[in-house]
Amino acid sequence: MGVTKTDNYLPEHNEMANLLKALAHPARVAILEYLMNINSCICGDIVKELNLAQPTVSQHLKEMKQAGIIKGTVEGNAICYCLDEETLKKLRDYFGSVLNILEGKKFDCC
Repeated sequence: MGVTKTDNYLPEHNEMANLLKALAHPARVAILEYLMNINSCICGDIVKELNLAQPTVSQHLKEMKQAGIIKGTVEGNAICYCLDEETLKKLRDYFGSVLNILEGKKFDCC
């Protein structure tokens, strides 16, 4: 079996790319912001907030859960979603380090 293109990168690069890929949709960004503001919710709450069809919201939640951005717990016949704090810390640390590196740099090439 051949080497895949992702094998050429550090595990940290692949992990960050997967997280960013999972957030690369406006509905998922809106879900992230909604969960940041309310702390946890039921899928139906997101459907009402975003005015999207329930199957569409469920698919976005599934992608975000698979990437580890959110967690879900069953409460009766509904699932309560919340953000995964460890994953958010990784995103914060990554973008913090990027901003620290870029701070004060001057880009003369363009």
